[in-house]
Amino acid sequence: MATFDMIVKNGDVVTPGGVVRADIGIRGEKIAAVQPGLSLVAEAKKVVDAKGHIVIPGVLDVHVHLELPFCGTVSSDDYVSGTRAAARGGVTTLIDFAIPFKKKDGKYESLSQAADNWHRKAEGKALIDYTFHICITGWDTHKDQIAGMVERGFSTFKEFMIYESEGWQSDDRALFSTLEQMREHDTMLLVHAESARVLDELIARHHTPALMKKHKAVLHAITRPNFIEAEAIQRAAKWCEVTGGNLYIVHMSTAEGTEIVRDAQSRGVPIIAETCAQYLVLDDSVFAQPDGHLYACCPQLKKKPDISRLWKGLRGGEVSVVSTDTCTFTRKQKAMWKGDWTKIPMGLPGLETLLPVVYTTGVLKKQITLEQMVQKLCSNPARIMGLGGRKGHIMKGFDADLAIIHPRNKTKVDPKKMETNADWNPFEGMELAGFARTTISRGEVIVDDYKVVGKQGRGQWLSRKTAGPKG
Repeated sequence: MATFDMIVKNGDVVTPGGVVRADIGIRGEKIAAVQPGLSLVAEAKKVVDAKGHIVIPGVLDVHVHLELPFCGTVSSDDYVSGTRAAARGGVTTLIDFAIPFKKKDGKYESLSQAADNWHRKAEGKALIDYTFHICITGWDTHKDQIAGMVERGFSTFKEFMIYESEGWQSDDRALFSTLEQMREHDTMLLVHAESARVLDELIARHHTPALMKKHKAVLHAITRPNFIEAEAIQRAAKWCEVTGGNLYIVHMSTAEGTEIVRDAQSRGVPIIAETCAQYLVLDDSVFAQPDGHLYACCPQLKKKPDISRLWKGLRGGEVSVVSTDTCTFTRKQKAMWKGDWTKIPMGLPGLETLLPVVYTTGVLKKQITLEQMVQKLCSNPARIMGLGGRKGHIMKGFDADLAIIHPRNKTKVDPKKMETNADWNPFEGMELAGFARTTISRGEVIVDDYKVVGKQGRGQWLSRKTAGPKG
């Protein structure tokens, strides 16, 4: 009789071949078998009963900022609270951004220093597996360091088309040249696409006491019309097309941007786009609420037609990934704005609610199928980010990363009952299904009966060599 360390039995398992009633046998950290009735003919040290539940691969949130110095403060979720929140939401892998900061002498930290800094944030704290995108913030300093970072196990890099005041902005020269290196190394560039000069002009025009008193947090939307994102995506897509370097548009929020990506993909341009859970559910009407400043993120929430187009893009394939852009700030931190929208710490908590939001508003409302959800949250992120063959599927030989969710039971979002350090939540009061009853990471139960039980610090850093549309 075959023996396993763990068998997950009786679940409706989402596999690459479809949804099947099957048992999953786990040995060590790997999936060793997926077959119906396995528990009847095999033994295991531990049995997890998934009867009446859906079993999906562990979710990968590939856009996360933990303990990030930003907007004059530091985001409030670190690798303790952030990875606990992730696990409760069925997330078993996250990718953060290692950012080289500008030093007092005006010089930039090296890419290697940035990676070291982020390793120190995560080591001994992370409950789940993790890796980093390496940000290029000073092209002349960093251009000769990319090859060394690839050798070190990093295959995704990021540049910002905005944030000059933070010392992070890359110009067209840097984007073009980095994409050339991405082609050379078979790696991928992630780009925050917004048009900085016009954005700065619109902010300056509206930055008056009278307009701030009149419009308050709504100015966050007024000064970021859709063309701010769309023009930047168009420009980045052109550099992608002429260089042949793999490009990934992060946190895409507009209908126009989605159309540009679709058109580029139809010409064979190696461009990929992600959106975030908040852009699929919330619109910019929230900024008119009394606490509207809490919802400030970058890019900002858009309008209902944008939401509809993004869902269509998920169904059609031009939007490949849903992530969160988690960057958590408390009410006290958000209150730093004092009526000036340019001083709001921009970011939302999201790790804990990614799967529930997409499952409830996508699958249960029939905007996407269960299989499409798993593609956008699990298999696509793993493949695109260079983790294919290890993460993102329930298959023999893959890491035993699983999330077990009830298909219908809903929980009201209440920040007081969540793992995140945020004392508010953008989805507060919503009734969401899809929180993980059980989360298994590399064969270890880290969430049981909706409670985090895993040992902090068990998460592993993941080395990667390639990334891009081909995986």
